[in-house]
Amino acid sequence: MRLLRLPGVYRPQADTWLLARALADAALPRNPRVADICTGTGALAVTAARAGAAEVTAVDISRRAVATAWLNSRARGLPVELLRGDFREVLRDRTFDVVLSNPPYVPCADPDPARGRDRAWDAGFDGRSVLDDLCATLPTLLAPNGVALIVHSELCDEQRTLRLIRETGLKASTVARTLTTFGPVMRGRADWLEEAGLIAPGQRVEELVVIRADRIEQ
Repeated sequence: MRLLRLPGVYRPQADTWLLARALADAALPRNPRVADICTGTGALAVTAARAGAAEVTAVDISRRAVATAWLNSRARGLPVELLRGDFREVLRDRTFDVVLSNPPYVPCADPDPARGRDRAWDAGFDGRSVLDDLCATLPTLLAPNGVALIVHSELCDEQRTLRLIRETGLKASTVARTLTTFGPVMRGRADWLEEAGLIAPGQRVEELVVIRADRIEQ
């Protein structure tokens, strides 16, 4: 998929396409209402709309990301709703059949990442500054029998994500994984990641995982 991308917007890469494949492989409600949280270029929102979603809402905190997603959806004639802001606020009191998210998950030394393009990937020392909030919010975002698919790195603790989701009463499982070499951001901070004990000496690959959460209604 060829996508427009304004400067500073996260470029779709291995994690994006792993999540897109998981979406294609998943058994989902028919004609779902879909939310794409941390949409970036809108790649996943476009994928969901093309796959037959009844409604797609894409959210990002970045003005440039929202503008980019608007351009990419409108260029394809897809009526994606674009919202800028914190997903916990702009999606309050709304529910969806499917929630997709490729959130920031790269560990960084700064617990409060600076404004600008670094917000697209920096997520605190453990890489979970967005993930933990997302896990906690899923029960209020998912409609009955709704499904969420979230992608992140093994460095962020796959088991913690599964546990946090299950603690909310949702079902959780890992449905996809792949090994990939470090991208530019990870390569640029590999020395710090080693010093922090987050990767092994010389490690330059990471495993990406897709976690599925289900709200099961009896």
